Amino acid sequence: MTTRSMTTRSMTTRSMTTLVMAGHGARDERWSAVLADLAGRVRRLRPGHRVRLAFLELSTPPLADVLAATVGPVVVVPLLLAGGYHAHVDLPAIIAGVRPDARVAGPLGPHPLLTSVLARRLADAGLRPGDAVVLGAAGSADPSALDDVRAAARLLSVRLSRPVTAAFAAGGTPTLADALTRARTTRTAPRVAVASYLLAPGHFHGRLADSSADLVSAPLGADDDLAALVWTRFDEAVEEAQLSRAPRASSRSSLTMSPALSSREGSESTPVNVS
Repeated sequence: MTTRSMTTRSMTTRSMTTLVMAGHGARDERWSAVLADLAGRVRRLRPGHRVRLAFLELSTPPLADVLAATVGPVVVVPLLLAGGYHAHVDLPAIIAGVRPDARVAGPLGPHPLLTSVLARRLADAGLRPGDAVVLGAAGSADPSALDDVRAAARLLSVRLSRPVTAAFAAGGTPTLADALTRARTTRTAPRVAVASYLLAPGHFHGRLADSSADLVSAPLGADDDLAALVWTRFDEAVEEAQLSRAPRASSRSSLTMSPALSSREGSESTPVNVS
């Protein structure tokens, strides 16, 4: 098969495959509005492609219902910034029960496109050259999820050319309070800024905003870079599927993409004095 025919087949596979964006869900209506806005941006990037938005819990429509109603190939992109229970347990359980043939992409983070959004949000919040920076995340009981956030902190550290500490509002160390205290007592920075490593406003962003930080950036929100990242994860899953069907396919042909793929993205650059 020629390279051109292989490329054509790949493009056809993508256009026939439905992208299902799987968010966690929240009771806060602002959160749902942001995710709906993001889904709109995703659709505008590739007109004609089928895109659905669904949720694991709390928000509607439920992921199980959307998957059951979707005809043809499906790629599920988790709208999660790190691995953890929802990525490794909840999501696979729903998919296995409704659409075991669906491909599952890795979580969104860490990734340089997220770093770009974080840097812009900090600039919008008034970040100054001498400010200390803490990356504020929700947290998790899963060590691999915490590692993903720390990898995101390394990427942001390189972008900002200053130390960045990953801290957690619930589940994980250091806690946000401890990280802010440490930044004030061990560094000479005039102010401490928190970069909100959250998709949208809600309970956890409220905890960041109520902290003792001098400034807190807005959540990542509906952003074109974030929409582009959704398609990046979709493309990776489609390519993984094609590799698994190709002759002499490697051992990477598992149903669900390994979270290690996204974790490696956070370690490509040499960290700049990250704590």
